[in-house]
Amino acid sequence: MQIDLNGTPVVTRATTLAALITEQGFDAASVATALDGQFVPRQARAATSLHPGARIEVLAPMQGG
Repeated sequence: MQIDLNGTPVVTRATTLAALITEQGFDAASVATALDGQFVPRQARAATSLHPGARIEVLAPMQGG
């Protein structure tokens, strides 16, 4: 299915947010996630289904000042 990941169109086989994070190589413990503009807590990712056209944001902390 095609989704939007951090503003970029992506084709994925993942059906849940947790599966997408793994598929894309993100460190699940250190990122924040949102689906269609709504924050998704880490413990809810496995139960959060994706849909065609979903807008996913995966945010990771950055060092610097």
